Amino acid sequence: MSRDRVINVNLSSGEHYDIRVGSGALGALSSTARELKSCRKAVVISDENVGPAYGKLVKKRLEEAGFEVSDLLVPPGEPSKSIELASELWTALAQDGFSRNDLVVACGGGVVGDLAGFAASTFMRGLDIIQVPTTLLAMVDSSIGGKTAVNLACGKNLVGTFHQPIFVCADTRCLKTLLEEDWANGFAEIVKSSFIAPRRSFYEWMRNNAQGLLEHDIDLLTDAVYMTAEFKASVVAGDAHESGQRECLNYGHTLAHAIETAAGYGTVSHGRAVAEGMRFAARLSVEVLGCDVSVVRATDALLDELGLPEIPWVAPPERLFKLMKGDKKARDGQIRFVLLRDIASWEVRAVPEETIIEHLQAWCAAKQKLIDKNGGKMWGQK
Repeated sequence: MSRDRVINVNLSSGEHYDIRVGSGALGALSSTARELKSCRKAVVISDENVGPAYGKLVKKRLEEAGFEVSDLLVPPGEPSKSIELASELWTALAQDGFSRNDLVVACGGGVVGDLAGFAASTFMRGLDIIQVPTTLLAMVDSSIGGKTAVNLACGKNLVGTFHQPIFVCADTRCLKTLLEEDWANGFAEIVKSSFIAPRRSFYEWMRNNAQGLLEHDIDLLTDAVYMTAEFKASVVAGDAHESGQRECLNYGHTLAHAIETAAGYGTVSHGRAVAEGMRFAARLSVEVLGCDVSVVRATDALLDELGLPEIPWVAPPERLFKLMKGDKKARDGQIRFVLLRDIASWEVRAVPEETIIEHLQAWCAAKQKLIDKNGGKMWGQK
């Protein structure tokens, strides 16, 4: 596989954009941005960690293309996905004289991409946005598909829009500066895709290359980003607004979002929460769909090998259940899960409340034992 490849996303609505993946993909940002936009002004939205490094590089590339470029920095971390921060971005755009023809560029991880995308989609009813993801998680998930959102105290991603980017530039050289937790976040979403993609070969490739990925082999990482992005792009192309097939991308997320909210945003990272959610959903799949228990073992083994072991964290099962009922994936008061019939075969199912509660009680009991082994400390406690 070459180190710089392009994925074409063609939506049923007629919208289309490219995802460029590779070591050196940022080199194409100047020419691509100028081809896509004839406007004068652009703003690079980044966070205080990413901005000084990659944000400056992105700004330079846009200036080379002839844009008048400003930048905006937000605090790093999940708490920045808020209405308050979105309002600050709206105000900054207004004060800087941005019009509907101008360009927003999100440079950073999933928080920046979601927040900048939401601000761009709502300011003057919509500005074009280019996504420049700098984390593994953002490259394989949040930068693709046009989901934007901010969080509320009562739930994750409850306020948002669908707003497709006009270009996604995923330069895998940016991965060299990731922290360990950033790797875990990205690996969880890649594992998710390998279990729900229509070809079992994706999962087999992950199983065979897990050690190399854990060692951060750049060629394997580029392949993994490309395969995951290509899979997500194919799903989004057929279902841009999550009315059918795109629901499969929520595998592991029903419990995950409840964990993130109950723990307090940023306490349990998105990837670790999704990993817990996949373990839970795999076990639920055995009871509800008759999935073979070997899929549970395969899930546990791959997550463990990629540095995503079970974490010592728990909340009252009643609290988690209530958060699940309030999640945007629920319908008519019923909690819906993406479940597996087998690897590469999934189904969305409304699961009876008593079944969910029974599994939550078992999950919480197992978690408490893990906490006890950890000296009584939960994840995130010093």
